[in-house]
Amino acid sequence: MQQGPGASVIVNGATNRTPEPTMFDALVLEKSDAGFSAGVAALDESRLPADGDVLIEVAHSTLNYKDGLAITNRGPVVRTWPMVAGIDGAGTVLESADPEWRPGDTVIHNGWGAGETRWGLLARKSRQKGAGLVKLPNAFTTRQAMALGTAGYTAMLCVLALERHGVEPGAGDVLVTGATGGVGSVATALLARLGFAVTCATGKASEADYLKRLGARTIIDRTELSQPGKPLQKERWAAVVDAVGSHTLANALAQTRYGGVVAACGLAGGADLPSTVMPFILRGVALAGVDSVMAPIALRRVAWSRLARDVDLGLLETMIEEIGLGDAVAKAHDLMQGKVRGRIVVTL
Repeated sequence: MQQGPGASVIVNGATNRTPEPTMFDALVLEKSDAGFSAGVAALDESRLPADGDVLIEVAHSTLNYKDGLAITNRGPVVRTWPMVAGIDGAGTVLESADPEWRPGDTVIHNGWGAGETRWGLLARKSRQKGAGLVKLPNAFTTRQAMALGTAGYTAMLCVLALERHGVEPGAGDVLVTGATGGVGSVATALLARLGFAVTCATGKASEADYLKRLGARTIIDRTELSQPGKPLQKERWAAVVDAVGSHTLANALAQTRYGGVVAACGLAGGADLPSTVMPFILRGVALAGVDSVMAPIALRRVAWSRLARDVDLGLLETMIEEIGLGDAVAKAHDLMQGKVRGRIVVTL
């Protein structure tokens, strides 16, 4: 009878266990004089970085904008080569030298340079630092956690930033830019569920019904914000969640009401900020920068705890497209071409 990996077998009357397989599939990015390549390859566990103290069997990962930049080689994301892509992953601890974690624990990893300076989690196995892991909330499966991923966790960091600045439901309209993307989709759903009146800016008029299902009350065309505008404009927004940057962020600032706050977390439209100090010194607008990559572990735990409380799992399901690892490269190109809405879950 054929035995599976790790199964017990009888040899000369003694019971032994067959060794666990050490090979695993990973999405590997390589660059050399011959050029750039991205594809699935079988790697041996011995090649995993030695500086991690927790070995994880990854059940699910995801594709974020930064993953798209890396996999398509459209941005200087990767710093060392070869690289295993994937800034996010959720799975089960196999081995741990960190007393915080034991084999069998289910964990989430977001950021910390994975897929940039250290091997990431678009792979069946990954070795990461235990100090950067968060326990998977009981409310989520690993699939649901990666349907949120860094995008959803960043969206919650933005919501927390608005709350720290005193923005409450009923204060006025809250603008979400890049609304059909991962951050925008989750931010829209979170804010609407918390009772905010959400206006979504998008270049995809065909996705209006999708955004309204998430809770958006109003949809505007992104061209209203993406062109150069005046330093101060009509006050429209009590708060803003912006994942776009450039002129969109500048116009959002110019349209934010007195004492409002803009949470900036992305640069899909550009890294520049063609603005002036006028919104800050004449209207007291606050620009809150939101970083997900190196956010302290205590803040991460708060964000994931709030996600477990505030996410509508049924609504989350409507955002998900699920793919296998072998489809990740093609889907990353779709992502960079604006052909993706919501969240991509990669099943390993």
